Amino acid sequence: MSKILQAIRGMNDILPENIATWQFIETSFRKLMNQYAYAEIRMPIVEKTELFKRSIGEVTDIVEKEMYTFDDRNGDSLTLRPEGTACCVRACLQNGLLYNQQQRLWYMGPMFRHERPQKGRYRQFQQMGVETFGMSGPDIDVELIAMIARFWRMIGIENDVRLEINSLGTSASRKAYKSLLVEYLTQHKDKLDDDSLRRLETNPLRVLDSKNPALKEIIANAPKLLDHLDIESEQYFKNLCAQLDTLNIQYIINTSLVRGLDYYSQTVFEWVTDTLGAQGTVCAGGRYDGLVEQLGGKATTAIGFAMGVERLVSMVEQSVNTIRANTPAIYVIVVGEKAQQTVFPLIEAVRDVQPAISILVNCDGGSFKSQMKRADKSGAAYAFIMGEDEVAENKVCIKNLRENVAQQKMTKEELIKFIEENFKN
Repeated sequence: MSKILQAIRGMNDILPENIATWQFIETSFRKLMNQYAYAEIRMPIVEKTELFKRSIGEVTDIVEKEMYTFDDRNGDSLTLRPEGTACCVRACLQNGLLYNQQQRLWYMGPMFRHERPQKGRYRQFQQMGVETFGMSGPDIDVELIAMIARFWRMIGIENDVRLEINSLGTSASRKAYKSLLVEYLTQHKDKLDDDSLRRLETNPLRVLDSKNPALKEIIANAPKLLDHLDIESEQYFKNLCAQLDTLNIQYIINTSLVRGLDYYSQTVFEWVTDTLGAQGTVCAGGRYDGLVEQLGGKATTAIGFAMGVERLVSMVEQSVNTIRANTPAIYVIVVGEKAQQTVFPLIEAVRDVQPAISILVNCDGGSFKSQMKRADKSGAAYAFIMGEDEVAENKVCIKNLRENVAQQKMTKEELIKFIEENFKN
């Protein structure tokens, strides 16, 4: 016997028994995007490696260690996308979506990073994201944050997340701050871990993002970027906070919250939770006004966010009542050859009238008793029974599987009327 092949480590199947929560989250996100009039965009899973080297940066963990990169048959270096923002910017530039235009876009799909698999972190993972372009004021920042807050309420986890925000200022103020930070960290160089020492040389702001408990005091005492903002950035951040206050959106100003890449500016934010252990960030976003220009376009203001679906699934499963997998409303029991020849025209006629109803027809035969067991196990509310007697009478027998009421026999017309009355769209 051949050995059964296994899925690649960190790339998981999502089984029918678990899919209901996924569908609930994805459907809720689509409804949310429709509420805010955002347009969907779908980008390829594979992009040129250069896209991520130019956007994320060659001296980052993602590019150096985590990307799935390979040469195709033409010798071109290609990469499975590790994130969606760079792909979205590339798509907008290539298709002329940014020329004198504002864009509000969303996407959903798989991303790939070669990390150590653990709860909430996988090598193939699903993200939902939003990217907006051409709006420079804090009002669009507020809209995105309000949108996410609404989403938490939609999926029932609003009490399990908290919002942390910070400002990175302009590139000029951040450059001046970076010099102060390097000077400070150099004084404590003997206490920094290897990762922080490397970041000190390549990306010093990311040292503030370290999760090493031994560096907690050093990071807490580091100079704060928020204290070194230019006047314009300071007013921008005050405006943002004031608008969040009017919406009663609670937030914590986290001065250690950073994005270490040069194209980020002004607002950065994260929604974090204590329910998932170490993987506490469930949504991260920020303004990246420099990225479009960095990828060859004209200077364009932009802000977006992304959230990992696996982490949301875990949270919903923990905090919300069990979401049942899609169960049929009706299970059709078919007994006898004549019934098998008659059942499908009838059921297709019912689907024509009520397309939203889920109907499961028993196939491959079986005794009446075994089919009744399947009907009950399916979770359906009703069983429609068609046997030799029903065919002769040109009727269908209706049995309520969840209440102890008498069975009824109905004609096709009576059946359709029954469905219209009992199954509202």
